[in-house]
Amino acid sequence: MSAVQAEASTPIILADRLSKVYAAGKIMVAAVREVSFSVQPGEFVAIVGPSGSGKSTLFYLLGGLTKASDGRVLIDGVDFATLSDAERTRLRRRRIGFVFQKFNLLPTLSAIANVEIAYQISGRKEPMDRRYLEHLSDLLSIRGRLNHRPSELSGGEQQRVAIARALVTRPAIVLADEPTGNLDTKNSDAVLKMLVRSNQELGQTTLMITHNPEAAAIAGRILHMRDGEIVRIEAGSGNFGGAAEVSPAAGGGIPAV
Repeated sequence: MSAVQAEASTPIILADRLSKVYAAGKIMVAAVREVSFSVQPGEFVAIVGPSGSGKSTLFYLLGGLTKASDGRVLIDGVDFATLSDAERTRLRRRRIGFVFQKFNLLPTLSAIANVEIAYQISGRKEPMDRRYLEHLSDLLSIRGRLNHRPSELSGGEQQRVAIARALVTRPAIVLADEPTGNLDTKNSDAVLKMLVRSNQELGQTTLMITHNPEAAAIAGRILHMRDGEIVRIEAGSGNFGGAAEVSPAAGGGIPAV
């Protein structure tokens, strides 16, 4: 179990003794066990672990997509548990951009329409910033592909459209669940580079779930999960270099395990 450590500034994500227990028939299965950590605004944090480690359940808890059995998730100081379903949905739409392994693009719409509909359901009153979308399209190298439907795009292009969809609302937080899981090495590298770039240039706080230690190494901080717990912490490179293990008591807001 990891303990919350006081930090110099208010964290944008705070998990406090977070647990999730599922019922499998008459057996109770603890997918996440009293996990505590915090993420500062602008950080890039990766959570890495094998299948069954609890990392995907943790992702759904942090994104407000499922309720915790115990403990708290705070986004910008707001406790998810205190919100109604409608309030939780509004918070997600306004503050969090999601990137999933399976892209989740609507097959009957063009790439640009998939991005536009995501902006519309976010509830923002101001019109979508077309110049910002053009900027994202250039960063993601998809400007010439926006009028194509998902079936006419490669897997890498579909994932880059999904990233544009997540970023177009200018979310404070980007949550990415195995964003390279369905991609080859070339497209995986392109997606990882974009996540680093959006974190550094656009200022989004990024939290990525992955089973791949090499992908996790691009983060500034790496939390290793096993059996529902955070068991080890590393300092990542923040780019495409390697990661080096650090003391849990070291600086940079790394919590003790």
